[in-house]
Amino acid sequence: MSSTPGPSHGRPPLHAVQVVGGGRGGSGAHVRSLTGGLVARGLRVTVCGPQEAADRYELTAGGAAFIPLRPGTSALAVAAIRAASRTADVVHAHGLRSGALAALALRGRPTPLVVTWHTRVRAEGARTHVVRLMERQAARAAAVVLGASSDLVAEARLRGARDARLAPVALPAPRVRPDDDECLRLKARAELGAVARPLLVTVGRLEPGQGHGPLLDAARVWRRLDPEPLLVMAGEGGERAALQRRITDEELPVLLVGRRDDVPELLAAADVVILPSRWEARALLAQEALHAGVPLVATAVGGVPELVGDAAELVPYGDAGALAGAVAALLDDPLRCAELVAEGFRQAAQWPSEDDTVAHVLSVYDELRQRQDPT
Repeated sequence: MSSTPGPSHGRPPLHAVQVVGGGRGGSGAHVRSLTGGLVARGLRVTVCGPQEAADRYELTAGGAAFIPLRPGTSALAVAAIRAASRTADVVHAHGLRSGALAALALRGRPTPLVVTWHTRVRAEGARTHVVRLMERQAARAAAVVLGASSDLVAEARLRGARDARLAPVALPAPRVRPDDDECLRLKARAELGAVARPLLVTVGRLEPGQGHGPLLDAARVWRRLDPEPLLVMAGEGGERAALQRRITDEELPVLLVGRRDDVPELLAAADVVILPSRWEARALLAQEALHAGVPLVATAVGGVPELVGDAAELVPYGDAGALAGAVAALLDDPLRCAELVAEGFRQAAQWPSEDDTVAHVLSVYDELRQRQDPT
């Protein structure tokens, strides 16, 4: 079966419509990489999504057309996706809301829908019912559901997916390695105030479920270390004000630095990277840390264990004592840090490449096109 569904037997190039939301959970970087690869292989690609996501992730840089979707207006978004998909051979939605919108847009049409689940949507109270309905709607409408981790594939099947598969989702090649410029690394540490003290770094949205409570509990333990580590938290979100109040009130060695455009450089400057989340699939932070050659301490949740293998110290979610102890042990054991770094490079070398990801998606599109037109 061919995995390059371009012009064949007089047929025009396959037209793939990509539907993306805000780009969270790695979907923005994935769609940018995927669209560039698809266009390079001769497909016609149209991306539907928020203008902000298109700008941040440069979704049209690879040559895809773009149709903006207004945030918060589901009816208009459905109409826009339906119009964009009029000549589509396949529609590929990324994320739960995008999948539900695409399912509505394709009602009454034979156009196959592919939905990639990059992450779980956390919901509490009355919203849980709405999220479950959206999950079922997207899963059952899709010809194929691609899951970024094994537990997402199982979740899709539970929600009624006819065909759910584990999908390779590649991280774009890292821009910086820690040994590229030691001066830049020292400069970054000096700017953060961590010249003569260990630097701990975490990156992520400041929202519930990201493990910030246990992380600050661990920071309280680290105050007893000599020298006292500095924890730098990069990211923005609704919990920032509450986190800052706690940091101030408890005099914790923690610095909130907001959203950063230099995350690879920030990670390269760190002694340890921390991923404290309640759940992750193929966590971008974990991949970036291993690529950067920095020891990683992460929670053993979701797809993290299968992603990192033996290349990280894994701790239970919410166990501040285990988290504090794992980080402190690494700071006191350079040999173990070196072992993790070496294992991290070996593990990262086994991850799928961007070409692998594009080839896999192409094979799915080709399979669906042949179902539609066996000739």
